Order: sequence, then structure tokens, then C-alpha cells
Amino acid sequence: MKITTWNVNGIRSALGKGLMSWIQSTQSDVLCLQEVKTRLDQLEEDHQKYQGYNCIWNPAIRPGYSGVATFMVSQPEEIQIGIGENRFDAEGRIIRTRQNGFYLYNIYFPSGQRDRDRVEFKLNFYACLLDACDRMHSSGEKIIITGDFNTAHQEIDLAHPKENRETSGFLPEERAWIDRYLEHGFVDAFRRLYPDRVQYTWWTYVTKARERNVSWRLDYFLVSESLTPMVQDVIIHHDVKGSDHCPVSLVIRE
Repeated sequence: MKITTWNVNGIRSALGKGLMSWIQSTQSDVLCLQEVKTRLDQLEEDHQKYQGYNCIWNPAIRPGYSGVATFMVSQPEEIQIGIGENRFDAEGRIIRTRQNGFYLYNIYFPSGQRDRDRVEFKLNFYACLLDACDRMHSSGEKIIITGDFNTAHQEIDLAHPKENRETSGFLPEERAWIDRYLEHGFVDAFRRLYPDRVQYTWWTYVTKARERNVSWRLDYFLVSESLTPMVQDVIIHHDVKGSDHCPVSLVIRE
């Protein structure tokens, strides 16, 4: 089974950059998109549904902002939109589906913003989600969380860690929440497989960062420890353009 995550930074823009052909070629069983920045009524009818996929949309109330979408070849056993907290759900950040014996969270985590204006909101989001995951883990459920975490966990996960210690996305209090998830039964699937590999998933549009590979790894698969024997690979598609992020795929044995 192949699950792919991609922050497309505006699905209408990505459609103009070949998203449809990439979706057809990727052969993913599940495709999790973040920051779609659109409502269904803003898309042409043939862009609301994609051949071969069951499509679930969770747009933000605010136009042109946030939003996630999950495309699946198989019909999910269960669908949950949001997490039950209006302050988060109004921003269209979560779709949870159940299939093949595990829950899959497609999430666009909040950004703390350059001025740190939203750091507290971001940390509260992390806490709310972990509470929900703790309850599921305590019931024996298996979970995969994927999406744009808006946090680089370790120094290896960004090009200039020393210069960004005071930058939201690499603040100690943000990184500590990733640690907390790992302490609560999750594994960073990419880092478990490739502990020393330097590979990134996001490049700022300014300063030709992509050409110089001055970047951050912000897009993750956190999987329940009990699921790790099924993990076969995590692939960062660094050569795929169309957004300031690149897609990342998790391959698991069914």
C-alpha cells in the first residue's frame, strides 16, 4: 500500500502545474493533500472528483486559506472531518479515515508565523491531537499521521539550524512536541529507516532555495510503533515540483 502526502500550496495553482497527470502517474492508494486553499464550489466539476479515487474535502471557512483533501482508491471504513474543536476545525486542517486496520490522519498543522503570533495556537493544536491519539492508542488502535507538520524536528532536518533557533518551525517548544509524540508510541518512519540521511521537503520561493537545496524537512509520516514492522519505505520525491513542498510517500506491507 502506498500513501502519499503533499502540501500543494493551492490546488488550483497546482492543477495548472500538472497535478492531474502526476496524480495519475503516482499510483498511490491514498493521496493526502494539504493547503488546498479552495472550496468545492471554486473548482470545475471535473476537478472535484478524480477518476479512480474516493475524494474527501475539508476546506477552511476562510476563503483561499488552509484546507485538506484525501483521495482514496478504496472506500474508507470510517470518515471524520476535523477533531471536534471549532477553533481548529474552522481552518480545515484534519481529515481522519479508517482503512486496512488503522486510522489515517491527513493534517495541515498550523504555522507559528514569522512573528510567532500563532505559536501558542500551534502548540495547542499539537496537544489536542495527541490527546485524541492517546485515547486511540489506549484502546489498541493503530495510527498513521501524515501531512505538513510545519516543524523541523532535529538539526539534520534543516539546512541552517543554528541560524533558525529563534525561527518558528524550529523553536525548542515546537520541536519538543515532536519528541512528545515519539514518547507516546509514534515513530518518525523516515528517520527510523534513514537515521543519517539529509533530505528536505520544503523550499522557500525566495533566494532560489530549491536550486541551492537550502531547505527544511516539514512533511512527515508518524506511525504507531506497532505498525513499524509493516513499513517498507519512505520516499521523498524531491524532484517533483508544482509547490514549495514536494510529495512524500510511505510504502507499507498490507
